[in-house]
Amino acid sequence: MKKIIIFSLVASLGIFTACNEGNAAAKVDLTKLEAAKQRDIDISKGAPIIKFDKLVYDFGTVTDGDIVETTFILTNIGKSALVITDAKTTCGCTVPTWPKDKPVLPGESTEIKVKFNTAGKGGGRQSKDVTLFTNTAVGREVLKLKGIVNRKS
Repeated sequence: MKKIIIFSLVASLGIFTACNEGNAAAKVDLTKLEAAKQRDIDISKGAPIIKFDKLVYDFGTVTDGDIVETTFILTNIGKSALVITDAKTTCGCTVPTWPKDKPVLPGESTEIKVKFNTAGKGGGRQSKDVTLFTNTAVGREVLKLKGIVNRKS
């Protein structure tokens, strides 16, 4: 019993001394603080809002091995800059290209290009999603490619 009390006392002292690491304000990264303040200002303006020319691209009927390409046009109709941080697809056969280097300012438009390689996909209906991760209120926008891929004769 004595050992348990001593161990508990030592553990308690260790916890209290570990929390005293000095001045927390000295550890704040001022550049990150400024970036956070700017983000808060942008949020107060209102989140960006995306308007697409289309959400679904129906490529019709193609033959196994064809490359399907399309371009989705998006316009930022919100009041703050739109940032697309990532784009994920449902498989490696679909490759999106989006503006990674600069935000889309209010009123501006940009292109999301998508290529779908149908090799090995013959034999029926295909549906591929491209999910854009953004700083909109929703946070995700989904674009879709669909159609029929016939086997090679």
